[in-house]
This record gives sequence, C-alpha cells and structure tokens, in this order.
Amino acid sequence: MTDLPYLPFGRTGHTSSRVIFGAAALGGMSQRRADATLELITEAGINHIDTAAMYGDSEIRLHDFLQSHRDDVFLATKTRGRTAGDARAELERSLERMGVDTIDLIQLHSLVEEDDWQTAFRDGGAVAALFAARDEGLVRHVGVTGHGLRIPKMHLRSLAEAPFSSVLFPWSHAMTEQPEYVADVDRLTTHCHAEGIALQTIKSVARCRWDDTDPHFSWYEPLAPGDALRRAVEFVLADPRLFLNTTSDARLLPAIIEAAQRFDGRAPDAALLAQDRAEHGIVSLFDGGLLEGTR
Repeated sequence: MTDLPYLPFGRTGHTSSRVIFGAAALGGMSQRRADATLELITEAGINHIDTAAMYGDSEIRLHDFLQSHRDDVFLATKTRGRTAGDARAELERSLERMGVDTIDLIQLHSLVEEDDWQTAFRDGGAVAALFAARDEGLVRHVGVTGHGLRIPKMHLRSLAEAPFSSVLFPWSHAMTEQPEYVADVDRLTTHCHAEGIALQTIKSVARCRWDDTDPHFSWYEPLAPGDALRRAVEFVLADPRLFLNTTSDARLLPAIIEAAQRFDGRAPDAALLAQDRAEHGIVSLFDGGLLEGTR
C-alpha cells in the first residue's frame, strides 16, 4: 500500500492530498466521534479539510483539533451569503467557531441560480466582500462551488468575472452518460488547469438518490465498501487534475482512503464501470429537470 497521492492545489502554493476531507461528516457527530474521525484522516495523511458554515456543528467540532493542527492543514469553508453584509458576517462567525485567525479558502457555496449570481457580483455583493477579506488577511483565497448540471457553465461565467482560486462540482463515472455535461466539464477542467485553478469534485461515490425521506448520513445513497466504490474513487483520481472530496457518510472514509492509497495511476476499465452501473444501480444524481435540485 502506498501513501495518498498529493497535488498542488492550483496556484495557492499548497500541496494538498488529492483526497480532501469533506467535513460535512462532522456536522451531526458527537465531539468524541469527531475527534476520532479527525485522528483517522490525520493518520492517513489527509491535509486538506473542507467544511461550511451551514454544515451543522462541523466548524465547532473542528475547533479543538485546529488549536494544535492549524498549520498542518489547508482549511476551507463556505458561505451562502450573497450580499456583502451576509457573507462577511458568516465569515466572521466561521472564524470564531473554529477558533482561527485565517481561513485558507472561503468559497461561495452553490452559486448557480441567476438571482444569486447577480446579487453576489453586483456592488454590495458577496464577491467583493470576500476578496476584501482576502486583502485584509482573514482569508487567503476565494473559491466557488456548485451542484447540478448547470454548474460547469456557471463556474466559467464566474471565473470570467473574478480571480477565484478553486471550483467544486459533481463528477462520477455515472455522469459520463450525460454527453453535454461531459463536454461542459471538459471545458471547465481545461480552462482551470491552464489557469492554475484547483478542481474539486464531489459525489464520486454516489449510487443514487434515496427513495425515502428518512434521515441519512448523506443526502444521496452512497456505494457500499467494495470493488464498485474502489473503482468510483479510481475514476476520479485517474484524471491527474482533480481532487476528490469525501462523502458526508464518515463510515466510508476507511474504504475511500484505502482506495486512494492503493491507486496506481491507471483508470479503471470502462467495461467494469459500466457493469458496476448496471449491477449496483449507479445513476447520476442530476438530470437537468426534476432532479436538478442543488444540495
């Protein structure tokens, strides 16, 4: 078994583990379980944590860990604020909750809807406020995230207006069955790679949407540990430009970490991926219509 793969996180100057810890997993945990999870990722060599102001108690759960490990990790969070005042207030709250002076990356979360986009970019909007916070030293970099099939195009639109350091979007082998989305992702990845903009992916180990409304650790049904999950991880890592953000179901962390540690650089066989989709019912979480809802 090898170490985790690492990659410069765009032009930020930080070399991050290509497996990024999705700290939404901490949102509903007890502090004791959160501490054990953070110990697991530390031992595995994950040095990049991605949380958000809206992930329950995630930022609070990170507080004690960061008091002794702040210099060991690249720390990212997100805001849903669209106005300058809302984004600034949420950023300051995040700093307080995590007990840190600086955040490495603040991201505008799920910037896909037209009204949100217009508000964020106009005078008095969140974009200018977050770059002002960067200039003050409260954050080091600003990024943008999103869900659904429209997001690669929206990211390109956002990148044309502001010097974001990273983007985040859904990507899995199930989504390769949507040709227009594949073309949009290709345009986005080509642009970002050329410009030194980090590319984060989510939903890599998703199987499908839940068919019930009961509470779950993740809003989608993930793959169970096994060969199909391993190949889903390998599919993302086979593109050397991409980072993989882990699922909010922390029970899958060991399997995802092991898959990344065993990854030998080769893409999984396309026929095996197609077989996985057929046998496990792996489908895209988004369809551009009724299933386009952002999360």
